[in-house]
Amino acid sequence: MEAFLVSTGVVALGEMGDKTQLLAIVLAAAFRRPWPIIAGIFVATLVNHAAAGAVGGWVAQAMGPDVLRWVIGLSFLAMAGWMLIPDKLDEDDSRLSQRFGVFGTTVVAFFLAEMGDKTQIATVALAARYADLVQVVLGTTLGMMLANVPAVFLGDRIAKRVSMRLVHGVAAAIFAVLGVLTLFNVGKLL
Repeated sequence: MEAFLVSTGVVALGEMGDKTQLLAIVLAAAFRRPWPIIAGIFVATLVNHAAAGAVGGWVAQAMGPDVLRWVIGLSFLAMAGWMLIPDKLDEDDSRLSQRFGVFGTTVVAFFLAEMGDKTQIATVALAARYADLVQVVLGTTLGMMLANVPAVFLGDRIAKRVSMRLVHGVAAAIFAVLGVLTLFNVGKLL
């Protein structure tokens, strides 16, 4: 359950103000059809994070436990620093083709936007850290949905009321704590 809860919380916070959340707002404004957008976000995230989780599981098996602990701990610390750099929506992401319809456009746009994104890298690190790949992927997918579904429905209103700087700071702190705990092997004590 720890893998699921940590994965959900880390990704939900990490996604706040991320380019994929901005993409959700753009898609909602462009198409004004929330349910196909939400379904597209879910499918793209599940596929992307399953692949990222598989990479994380492979990394965990390929490295010894001591090397893996250092790689994961330093990755979490790097993610903490990266969280403090806000994302902007690329112009290419905002020029969406309606050729695939609302659902197809959302799947393609989200899948591509997630490639190399903070939450994808976090999924790799979380899957390497926790042995339960399914719980990590389900948790990171739920975290993405928790951050993006409200953005689809309430995008502009949320952005005006919530300090993205504060959210990024909290997410950075969580990644930093996870990094330090991993480096000091605290998970083995619990």
